[in-house]
Amino acid sequence: MHYQDNFNDWMKHLANDDPLKSELIKIENDEKEKEDRFFQHLSFGTAGLRGKVGAGTNRMNIYTVGKATQGVADFIVSKGKEAMKRGVIIAHDPRHFSKEFSQLAASIFVANGIKVYVFDDLRPTPELAFLIRDLHTISGINITASHNPKEYNGYKAYWEDGCQVSSEIADGMTEKINSVDMWTDVKKSDFNEGVKSGQITILDESYDRKYLDNIERLAIHSGDELDLDIPFVYTPLNGCGSIPFRQMLNDRGFTNWKIVPEQEQPDPDFTTVGYPNPEDPKAFKLSEQYGREFGAELLMATDPDSDRFAIEIRNNEGNYVPLNGNQTGYILVNYILEGHKSAGTLPKKGAMVKSIVTSTLSTIIAKAYGVEMFETLTGFKNICGKIPYLHDNGYTYLFGYEESVGYAASEDIRDKDGISAGMLVAEAAAYYKKQGKTLWDVLLEIYAKYGYFAEDEPNIILEGIPGAQRIQRMMKWIRNNLPTSVSGQKVDKIIDYVNGYEDIPAQNAIRFFLEDGSWFAIRPSGTEPKIKFYFYSKGNSYEDALEKNRTIKEEILQLLNSVE
Repeated sequence: MHYQDNFNDWMKHLANDDPLKSELIKIENDEKEKEDRFFQHLSFGTAGLRGKVGAGTNRMNIYTVGKATQGVADFIVSKGKEAMKRGVIIAHDPRHFSKEFSQLAASIFVANGIKVYVFDDLRPTPELAFLIRDLHTISGINITASHNPKEYNGYKAYWEDGCQVSSEIADGMTEKINSVDMWTDVKKSDFNEGVKSGQITILDESYDRKYLDNIERLAIHSGDELDLDIPFVYTPLNGCGSIPFRQMLNDRGFTNWKIVPEQEQPDPDFTTVGYPNPEDPKAFKLSEQYGREFGAELLMATDPDSDRFAIEIRNNEGNYVPLNGNQTGYILVNYILEGHKSAGTLPKKGAMVKSIVTSTLSTIIAKAYGVEMFETLTGFKNICGKIPYLHDNGYTYLFGYEESVGYAASEDIRDKDGISAGMLVAEAAAYYKKQGKTLWDVLLEIYAKYGYFAEDEPNIILEGIPGAQRIQRMMKWIRNNLPTSVSGQKVDKIIDYVNGYEDIPAQNAIRFFLEDGSWFAIRPSGTEPKIKFYFYSKGNSYEDALEKNRTIKEEILQLLNSVE
């Protein structure tokens, strides 16, 4: 259907007093805006839905959320009475309309005869993932746009294994969603009546305690092994992390930490941070200010739904250095393996998992401890989705992560978890401090022992239809013009995942390995309007690796930017 036809359809069906109709009247003569809102239906992929909040088929609103939920409900109903009885657990973050969308989803599931569990307020995404398996629900939904700007919201869908839905499940849900008429097919009930009737159960604090107990059992060192007086600063970036992160720190006995006060409470506008992505060093501006005043050795941040986690550490000159997701991963991989080895608890068949675009330095570290590093496609539905395979083949899961500041330390939480990652990083910092070392010292030791790697993950944002089309042209161009050398280095190997590779399913990604051990990868984002690049360079020193990385990056970005 043409975007104008979609626009006319909405204008016909929306009531005159509906705020969304007023919104559409204001843009009635703006063809570009109309096209962006109506050229497509917000697609339901393996990450669920994500988009700007507003009126339109390509926006998050009560009608698109209602259509998606009815489709998911139809899919669950197709699985039978037992699946309906097991039910769905729903969480939400602090964004605009998150609570309203979550209650709408609950009322639709109830109207379809499906049991629902909800929280009394916002909760972290990883707690939802944990409780899906704990409560034995058939599915889970989280209303969140993760780290996106304030204009966005989203709808993450999970299945009974506690992972975000696989491609197979997502395809089944999508088929049901596509057959729903948003104006006539969506069944609704009253949320409050659902609570009264018992069809909606509000989970109490005992479930929060279960989640935290699971995290705290991951501790490797404790008590006198740690300097619990280590000073650090934490920010939840106005999201879900404030309460569980503080409780975890108190439970573990940390005594000398500060939370950024301006970012402690939920704020859907993210007033003091703007773009609430801890992967972006700008998100640490206030943390750095308080860190200098407080004398903090470590700064930690979680994103609004608390699944992403990032840190800055103080170097030998006293400056705060932002670590990328790979570098934090090096510290965690090294700390977990070193800790298990010293405790005599390193399993005979230990396994870790990383994505195909995450640094191979962690593979080198794992190999040194006799642990196998498995690779999967990006996303924790793939990383944590590897756990059943590992169990079936006699492996013990130890850790999983990817470069985009996501870490999964517990096999019972099958998604990235900023709270457990924060606990392990704080513990590691306290452990090394007791030994007279900082995390900066530890990172330098890792490079000196295993090799100097430099990492960079730039991206090109290309929004709208023209942007999506240009990204397609870029990927087509690179496949038709495969480089044989980059920055004076021979290309030794190319892996194109477009049709799958070995046991890794298909993804629109391509990876280039150079003769000196450096490599880079290119792929379009699955959730955002951008094409992503991953550069990993190996050098004789950290400075040498940085310089190699710079020259490789400049050459490749110049090539791709030339594609119109």
